[in-house]
Amino acid sequence: MVLVVMGVSGCGKSTVASSLANALGWTFIEGDAFHPPENVQRMAQGIALTDTDRVLWLDRLAKELAHQSSQGTGVVLACSALKKSYRDVLRRGCPDAFFVHLDGPAELISQRLSERKGHYMPSSLLQSQFATLEPPVQPELAWRYEVTLAPQAIVDDLLRRLSKGLATPRV
Repeated sequence: MVLVVMGVSGCGKSTVASSLANALGWTFIEGDAFHPPENVQRMAQGIALTDTDRVLWLDRLAKELAHQSSQGTGVVLACSALKKSYRDVLRRGCPDAFFVHLDGPAELISQRLSERKGHYMPSSLLQSQFATLEPPVQPELAWRYEVTLAPQAIVDDLLRRLSKGLATPRV
């Protein structure tokens, strides 16, 4: 099983995904680690990535999902996956990937970004991420969570839902 925790920068993807993977005993994949150096440099300079910039990154992630899936272990990926077309690329690696969309007010997420230390993504790019975002809609396999909830509350609810199976209401 593959879960992709998605959303704009600063929404808590890495925190929720790593905690969830740890609780489940699954593999955690940090999507940011798969960006080519050129992408990291562009973002660090405050330059928003284009669809073309994201192609290699998404392909790398799809291949990693396919590899991890072939190992028969559960995987939780933290990845922005902002557009449906990006999620479709990830699904090439794992057609049954299930998405967890972390969503919330731009003001709160901007505040989180401004307080974050040691990450290359500047808060100045947040607006471009919101402009690019295409939230999952049916028939995509996804659950949506408000980031006003504590990360552990999101993880706890995901664990509860997963214990009942993924055949619950979508988006």
